[in-house]
Amino acid sequence: MAASLDDMFSLCVDPGKVASCVDVRFIDNIKGKGLFARRSIKKGETIFVERPLVSAQFLWNTLYKYKACEYCLRALETAEENARRLSGIPGLSLPHPELCRVRPELHQACPQCQVMYCSSECRQAAADQYHQVLCLGSSQEDPDHPINKLKDAWRSMHYPPETSSIMLMARMVANVKQAKDKEHWQKLFSHFCNRTANEEEEIAHKLLGEKFRGQLALLHSLFKAALYDEHLSRWFVPEGFRSLFALVGTNGQGIGTSSLSQWVHACDAFELPAQQREQLDSFIDQLYKDIEKETGDFLNCEGSGLFLLQSSCNHSCIPNAEASFPDNNFLLHLSALSDINPGEEICISYLDCCQRDRSRHSRHKILRENYLFVCSCPKCISQMDELDVTSEEEEEEEGEAEGETEGDEMEDEMTDV
Repeated sequence: MAASLDDMFSLCVDPGKVASCVDVRFIDNIKGKGLFARRSIKKGETIFVERPLVSAQFLWNTLYKYKACEYCLRALETAEENARRLSGIPGLSLPHPELCRVRPELHQACPQCQVMYCSSECRQAAADQYHQVLCLGSSQEDPDHPINKLKDAWRSMHYPPETSSIMLMARMVANVKQAKDKEHWQKLFSHFCNRTANEEEEIAHKLLGEKFRGQLALLHSLFKAALYDEHLSRWFVPEGFRSLFALVGTNGQGIGTSSLSQWVHACDAFELPAQQREQLDSFIDQLYKDIEKETGDFLNCEGSGLFLLQSSCNHSCIPNAEASFPDNNFLLHLSALSDINPGEEICISYLDCCQRDRSRHSRHKILRENYLFVCSCPKCISQMDELDVTSEEEEEEEGEAEGETEGDEMEDEMTDV
């Protein structure tokens, strides 16, 4: 029940154009499929723009008042409101507020449960796809509602930095339950890579920590109580739930949105006399220093999504493409980092810039622990003769990481906006 190639392009903006630019090919039984260029692609070119099959904001991110559209994850605070909250300076005023693209007058709430959307279009899309199943109505704040019990259990098991969400699984179920063509939706979800039973346990271990078996059993019980559907009975038996859990943990792509970042990018492109440019840049530099002191690294509305075409991109330690979210919503832009020739595989990196600069041994350790594969990209092959050791700096970082909260590293790189 695999998704067809036509399905692979169905969520792209202008799917016909994308299909003429790239194609998906089977490589081998180890790597599976990959994304390849059908024509020359220039450095900086946007290869495709894709919306997710399903997405959800992280639960701790929501609890900490990062306000995002319940459907598209667009940041709902204005840039100035965002800057005030993150910096802890309530009277802060941003210059050039007209460069902020957030439009509060367009925001709409669900009339039953009051969750917020950035527009009537997003509210209607959510209602059509999944929200009728997940709307809590007047029980939105009721801790005994089955869905709230599921959310609370997840938050008690998976702490920031968040890398996945039980609500991504809930929306998968809700999409199928509301769909007229349930088999079509199940086919779409079957596209994402599956894991062996042992690998599924490894993924659960990474997400939930040492007590993952008991916690997985509790989540399964709460998930079934909140969302059971006979059409999806295979997802609600213990083995099926574990597979669904691993699917989300393996394929979920991090999404980050920020009205402040969007405002900063608009300021960068704004033409100003030299003295005013210097003053604006100085203001922004100081603002980020204030935010770092008050809030640290948690700047964005954060969530994750399942993207059909992007999920075909394999990893390379020297990627030729990267994903970003410049529209301040869940639309993923895949852009070329270098010129790509026809027939060349298009690869992204599952590692951040600092991790890619580490030794081959350290990169392999991160990829094996978090993504369950051994990289054989050109960089790793060229470094095969390196000793399997880490530098003193890397060993120190790894020692610090081991002392942190368990189970918080199953991470698709959270792309900057």
